[in-house]
Amino acid sequence: MSVELNHHIVHVRDRRAAAASVAEILGLDPPSDFGPFSQVRLANNVELDFADDHRDGEIQATHYAFLVTEPEFDEIFGRIVERDLDYWADPMASRPGEINHHDGGRGVYWRGPDGHFLEIITRPYGSG
Repeated sequence: MSVELNHHIVHVRDRRAAAASVAEILGLDPPSDFGPFSQVRLANNVELDFADDHRDGEIQATHYAFLVTEPEFDEIFGRIVERDLDYWADPMASRPGEINHHDGGRGVYWRGPDGHFLEIITRPYGSG
């Protein structure tokens, strides 16, 4: 059996702005619209489909981790710093202004649109 993740819906208040923000920070192609979604395509052909959430109350924030190369980490981290975004070395946000070096790589977390917790890592956890 060959099962692959194809897409994931990300609930936000403004799909176009959120998708554009994530695509810009990650250095990806601009999002495209498909029906009610603004889609960001990742290198492994998985799409993040940003959808406007019209329900009352807070959006349930989730976590998205992106595996990147060392040079991509430098570029993305540079954009995080350039935009003066808060970042952390850990998912509990207890180590502000730091990056981690798990498994011999580098990783950092930041808050994306509508509170979603985004992460870039250069090595998969458990690979070192």
